[in-house]
Parts: sequence; structure tokens; C-alpha cells
Amino acid sequence: MGFLSMLSMAHKWIAERTAPGDIVIDATAGGGVDTLALATLVGPKGTVYAFDIQQEALDRTEARLSALEVDKRPSVKLLLESHANMAKVVAPDVIGKASAVMFNLGYLPGSSDLTIITEPASTIAALDAAMLLLRPGGIVTCVLYPGHSGGSDEAAAVEKWAAGLPQAAAQTVIYRQLQRSAAPYLVAIEKR
Repeated sequence: MGFLSMLSMAHKWIAERTAPGDIVIDATAGGGVDTLALATLVGPKGTVYAFDIQQEALDRTEARLSALEVDKRPSVKLLLESHANMAKVVAPDVIGKASAVMFNLGYLPGSSDLTIITEPASTIAALDAAMLLLRPGGIVTCVLYPGHSGGSDEAAAVEKWAAGLPQAAAQTVIYRQLQRSAAPYLVAIEKR
């Protein structure tokens, strides 16, 4: 049978903590895979916020969402904005109410400009914002890609940030292939 991929595991953990009608956030919309998964989970009464700094990513996400029947589509807000600003951009009543925030870091696959990547400083600011937006029992998943330029620095920063969270505030886990140091891996944080 084998282990689940990093993204499949992130989706599994989020599905266990998310219900129809919830508010969820895709911090890095990219190609829209996570946004579509979140939209399917929360259904027509839910709300999905999806952030990206590239219009191309939001266009791909919108195209992927078109697969959902109109009556099954939640309120989706596609925002051309850095994930670091998510707490400033979402509706004020979202603070403390989101059930999940997904991060899929790195670069936009298939993009003509692979120099546009997520960076440690904005990602850590976004993780802080995610914790503010989460409700107790909510989850942050963060797929990390140490195999690309800048990826290992960002992964180390995320691990350090997660390890530094007080146990009274959150519990953290790593899901990783130990024999492949450059392979993607997953850090997840559950808010207490």
C-alpha cells in the first residue's frame, strides 16, 4: 500500500478537522489543487480565501474551481496578495474562526519565472497570521520543498518557528521521508 504523499496527508489531516460551512484559507493558491480540495470540504455554505502574489496562479485556481458545480461552490475569494498579509485582508470576523490554513511553499510549477518563490520572512509572518486566524482545534499544514534554491532555508525557518510554539498554544508534527533529505515534507500545527 505505501504511505500517503505529503499533499495527500495534508488533505487528510485537514478533512478530519473541517466541516461543511467552515472558513478555510489557502495561503499559497498556486495551481489551485488545495483551493479546490478546501472548497469541496466546506461546500456551498463555506468560505475559502486563496492568496497568491501571481495573477497566473489565481487564474489557474479559478480555472480549476470551474470544475465545481455552481450550486456546490462555496464563497471563494481569490486575492492577489502576499500570504503574509492574510490577517489584514480577510474579514475581521474570520479571526479565531478558520478551521484550516494550507501552505504549499516554493514556486508555481510550470511558471515561466521560477525565481518567484516563497521566502522565509513572509512565510513566518504568514504562519503567525494563520495562528491568529485559526479556531481552537484548527490546523495549519505546510508542505516544504528543501530541494530547490532557497527551499532548505525556508524549511529550516518553518521548522524552527513550529518547534518554538508553546505546547499550551499548539502541537506540531513532521511527516517526512527520512532517507531523502531533499524530498518535500509536511509540517502541521494544531491549535489548542
